[in-house]
Amino acid sequence: MPQHVPPPRLHPVPQPLARLLDGHAPARPRGAEAPRRIAFLAHRDLGNPAAGGSELLVDRLASGLTDLGHDVTLLCGGPAAHRPYRVVSAGGALGHFVGARSAFARQVGSCDLLVEVCNGMPYLSPLWHHGPTVCLVNHVHTELWDMRFPRPVARAGRLLEHWALARAHRGNLLVAVSPSTAGALRAIGVPQEQIRVVHNGVHEPGPRAPRSATPMFVALGRLVDYKRIDLLLRLWERVRPVTGGRLVVVGDGPERERLEQLAGPGVEFKGHVSEEEKHRLLCEAWLLLHPAAVEGWGLVVTEAGARGTPTLGFDVPGLRDSVQDGVTGLLARGESSFAAAWCTLALDDGRREAMGKAAAERAADFRWSGTVRRFRAVAAEAVNRARPQGRGAQAKGAQEKGTQAKGART
Repeated sequence: MPQHVPPPRLHPVPQPLARLLDGHAPARPRGAEAPRRIAFLAHRDLGNPAAGGSELLVDRLASGLTDLGHDVTLLCGGPAAHRPYRVVSAGGALGHFVGARSAFARQVGSCDLLVEVCNGMPYLSPLWHHGPTVCLVNHVHTELWDMRFPRPVARAGRLLEHWALARAHRGNLLVAVSPSTAGALRAIGVPQEQIRVVHNGVHEPGPRAPRSATPMFVALGRLVDYKRIDLLLRLWERVRPVTGGRLVVVGDGPERERLEQLAGPGVEFKGHVSEEEKHRLLCEAWLLLHPAAVEGWGLVVTEAGARGTPTLGFDVPGLRDSVQDGVTGLLARGESSFAAAWCTLALDDGRREAMGKAAAERAADFRWSGTVRRFRAVAAEAVNRARPQGRGAQAKGAQEKGTQAKGART
């Protein structure tokens, strides 16, 4: 357990980033201190073979908070890997949802703040944990339930997710990773005043590797159905005769075997690669291709941008936030327009390079250090709201608003 170190003073969020936060930059309440002991409750840890962007975000938050002197524990399903913070397993990949409450009592006991990471299936922590709680949401899985499960199961899962976010967490702060996710939360009934936006970040990029001399396109992410790599493979058959070159698919997952059977000439599957290899490939790539049906933010977009590589994706939630259409990349509204944009950017060196430069400039506004500082401010706000004086201040504020509204009507 780390030695107690008083947390340092919170530095203000840089202005370029603050302007991107969709107006949801909460001021740290006067006198509020960030919680000392923070517990994350999540599906997986970063060492899990099935880990993706959500696990990376939690790891960066937990590591950053640990570096700032906080006592951080991650309670997760599946195996627990060694990290700079404490990681404990609550059971198997599915069983841990049921056993989370008892595992929390045994392994954590108490904390100053519980962070429930809700990725579709909720833990319903407000029903069994009565201390300060924050819910971290990458994206609301509304449409994904129907893509992945039979209709009765999808309907039940969707209703449970929506009820947990809008009802079980009533009064708690919900952290969304993008304005798109914030909008999805509002659409299912979460009040605006409960939502805070905290974007993903990237590390400060090291030296760039050379760009590939011949056309090379990269798709990066976990190989699951909603990432729609099968669609990308079909479009590649239309694009390849025009551009030539290679399509490199980086990542692993349950769809890999099927996708390899669908792949035609010029397609390479790299599987899981090291961070160094990932960034080398992003430097070499002419374009990052992102055909997903929905995203929370699209972390790989910012990672590619830091390497001066623009992104081609679909105009879907999440990617609308991480890709500035026409500036740092292009967003297509259909399969034919995606293929056409792919060919156009591949053949137009000047436009592609200009977008890559803009992508690098925008990626400079997003660093993990800023993500951690902002999340820490939300954590302090959540603890302050849970205190008696915090609740009193909220009630007083609501009463004053009601009085002002009444006066306006009369």
